[in-house]
Amino acid sequence: MKILLVLTSHDQLGNTGHKTGFWLEEFASPYYVFKDAGAQLTLASPKGGQPPIDPKSDAPDAQTDATRRFADDAEAQQALASTLPLAQVRAEDFDALFYPGGHGPLWDLAEDATSIALIERFIALGKPVGAVCHAPGVLRHVKAADGTPLVRGKRVTGFSNSEEDAVQLSDVVPFLVEDMLKGHGGQYGRGADWSSHVEVDGLLVTGQNPASSDASAEALLALLERN
Repeated sequence: MKILLVLTSHDQLGNTGHKTGFWLEEFASPYYVFKDAGAQLTLASPKGGQPPIDPKSDAPDAQTDATRRFADDAEAQQALASTLPLAQVRAEDFDALFYPGGHGPLWDLAEDATSIALIERFIALGKPVGAVCHAPGVLRHVKAADGTPLVRGKRVTGFSNSEEDAVQLSDVVPFLVEDMLKGHGGQYGRGADWSSHVEVDGLLVTGQNPASSDASAEALLALLERN
């Protein structure tokens, strides 16, 4: 079982002067869910190398069992520090694809032609694709085989407008994940703010927020076991 994790390379939070990147919990939690299930993991990002960690996700009050485990795991840290450039990976070499969130993907991966083509190829090959929190934003320009938006008519979720309002970044992000999914015809579902909520439709797994990280990874594994 080979799973590809794709992380952002973008570290600027719009014009705020603050840093962003991927959310540590949304990487560490799925990483260990997959690892503990025996998966062979490959990490990639648009630029390759060390992807930027959102500093807020590395703060003491944001730590979880998975992030603490990562802090003590030299092998995982080395894997993260040496992600492959996205252009070097092929869907044919993996069984599933997963995108951790954080605000970074809204700027780079959502618009990245290589990432868009990669997701389309995974779906065409009948291989599951997962994304959590802001990472469903990477589906913004992804098309189904008939040329319509991949999310059209599908049950999906992602970081909600009310959650974005709560972190006071609704006017900073290039687009709101909830609005984009709805605007592309997705059947957007959600739980309470900051509670775990996952939607699975066909080959697509989406999680609402950081609390959904484990459940999103587990849902992706369940799809793999069925395929």
